[in-house]
Amino acid sequence: MLLMKITLETLLGETTKEEFLKHYSENRPLHTAKMGAFLKLPFLESLENLLEFWPVGIEAMDPVVADEAKTLELAPEGAAELFKDGRALLFNDANLYSAELQQCLSGLQLELGLSALTYGRNLLYATPKGGGNAPHFDQNINFVLQLSGKKSWWVAPNTHVENPLTRHLIGSEMDPELQSYCPEMPETFPAGGEEFLLQPGSMLFVPRGAWHKTLAHSDSLSLNFTYSAPSWLDLLSAALRGRLAQSPKWRGTADFVSDPLRAPQAIENLDLLLAELAVDVQSWRAESLLGATEHS
Repeated sequence: MLLMKITLETLLGETTKEEFLKHYSENRPLHTAKMGAFLKLPFLESLENLLEFWPVGIEAMDPVVADEAKTLELAPEGAAELFKDGRALLFNDANLYSAELQQCLSGLQLELGLSALTYGRNLLYATPKGGGNAPHFDQNINFVLQLSGKKSWWVAPNTHVENPLTRHLIGSEMDPELQSYCPEMPETFPAGGEEFLLQPGSMLFVPRGAWHKTLAHSDSLSLNFTYSAPSWLDLLSAALRGRLAQSPKWRGTADFVSDPLRAPQAIENLDLLLAELAVDVQSWRAESLLGATEHS
């Protein structure tokens, strides 16, 4: 592999950008059997190199429930033994410790046209043979680069909830907000999924909200480009706060909202503010709202 940046063209290999965008818009996974030449960094060449390079704590996944929501944090010095004992390791925010990864992460975000409010990060997963992630979906957009070893991914469409705002692990308690718009979840991995075998040099695009689970056929190391992009709801909320913060009335304390005797006055005050907002919002335009969030 050559020393060069990771770009969308690099990730897609022989797949065209138009084909990728079709998968992206239809929320379908995309597997690239062989990426183009990309960034070669010594600490990505092996788990041993990565442990020697890594400057902060590492998360070791539970051997029973293999999920990032249930981990044990430990120093790099003790991680190799836990890996030998069958625990997968998660290295969070690798871009914070590598200027090269940060440059690639930011560049890819621009290529994808994601909002400036997007939270992008690089994750590194070291998974021992026989290990893998439990069935779940995420609220983020994910590109998985297989660095070493072989790992199977199963990805299934999410017919239970469209555009979730948070992740969910099958068998776990649901997030209260998620439950408000999706009252039920499956107890087992949904049918209709595809299996993708990732080998060194291959890439898998996992769309937002897609169910997925993994199994390593050998000791595996992978690098993820993960983007938690804001929803239209998030962009509007951010722009709305910025606009209303200019008003002394909206900045006023929400007095007496829990006082039974004075609550009617609080309701009247809020109704007046909402009536003014209803008039003001008629002049709002998408271009100006996006200008407030995208800093263009």
